Amino acid sequence: MKAWHDLVGAVGIAAALASAQAATLTISCTSVGVDFETCKRHSAQWAARTGHTVKVFTLPNSSTDMLSLLRQMFAARSSGLDVLNIDVVWPGVFKDHLLDLKPYSKGAEKDHFPAIVANNTVAGKLLAMPNMADAGMLYYRKDLLRKYGLQPPTTWQELHAAARKIQDGERAAGAADFHGFVFQGKAYEGLSCNALEWISSFGGQIVDAGGQVTVNSPATVQALKMAASWPGHIAPKGVLNYAEEDARGVFQNGKAAFMRNWPYAWSLSQGADSAVKGKVGVAPLPRGGSEGRHAATLGGWQWAVSKYSKHPEAAADLVMYLSSREIQKERAVKHSFNPTMPELYKDKEVLAANPFMAEMYEVMLNAVPRPSAVTGARYPEVSQALWNTAHDVLSGRLGAEDGARRLEGRLKRIRRTRW
Repeated sequence: MKAWHDLVGAVGIAAALASAQAATLTISCTSVGVDFETCKRHSAQWAARTGHTVKVFTLPNSSTDMLSLLRQMFAARSSGLDVLNIDVVWPGVFKDHLLDLKPYSKGAEKDHFPAIVANNTVAGKLLAMPNMADAGMLYYRKDLLRKYGLQPPTTWQELHAAARKIQDGERAAGAADFHGFVFQGKAYEGLSCNALEWISSFGGQIVDAGGQVTVNSPATVQALKMAASWPGHIAPKGVLNYAEEDARGVFQNGKAAFMRNWPYAWSLSQGADSAVKGKVGVAPLPRGGSEGRHAATLGGWQWAVSKYSKHPEAAADLVMYLSSREIQKERAVKHSFNPTMPELYKDKEVLAANPFMAEMYEVMLNAVPRPSAVTGARYPEVSQALWNTAHDVLSGRLGAEDGARRLEGRLKRIRRTRW
């Protein structure tokens, strides 16, 4: 009988210890759609495996509102959020408020695309683990390239020539509102992404790894001159007000030969209501001439842990679970989220569910991070200066040489003595 009481007592003590060690974490998930549902479900799976509890905090829809809210919470050193789903450009912005995950990762970051890991590493600290990948890519009409005897363009010069040939042919056949190329030309973050791709494709940079402003270069001038030649020629003049959905609407309605956009547009282009279903191909964005390179602006979302979390070890463990191969593969197969692990772009099940991801592998290898890690909290100002300058050049209000000089001056004023 005594042995029974001792056993019951031991079990009770163990249960009490387990309960005392169990943590309640709060995770921020995006606010709508399948991403919210997968975040909630996978967090619950981790909780069931570990004995911890996870509460879900719903972020606002707008990235601007998300950024503002998180800044307020960090300024107050709030422990209200443990695990955060953050935009790819935020690790540098929040560098003073995020936990270094290197002591917890056990080298798992090496399984992900190097460009994403580099983006998430600030001053030697791994401030986030990848959640899902995104990178700019070129969409094209396979049927129209065949019709006009063309191959997918590998340089911007080839794209211009192909876009003009198809545009002229389609308009001559009666499609007066057909355009050769659509992209994101509105003055906002999307234009900064496009401009970074143009400049990088010619071998240029906005800010170098050491923090020096390097944008006033022949590469930048070439890139801006090239882009300024598009509106009103191979692109509609209205492209100066296009965001992602505007460009997708034109392309998906069969009114453009080429489009620059993010991977999300693929599955929508294959929808039942798409005028171009079965007619779309994807490729890396063109190089800046024969000496240039393919360059795609890195996008996507990351998992991070607040430095003010009361349960950093448990929170880091949840991050490692959410960024694991198991979860990334499930999200890719079931929901077409782009993995951040190179090996999954060769996985048979992933490719069977998403044939376009075979092309995405090269796109991701050529992904270029925005200069957010090096410019830190001033990145929003840097990006605004870039998109305003690019928009002025595209609209003809400013020449490419003057634009490169003006942008250099603005960035140096933002930087002052250091970022």
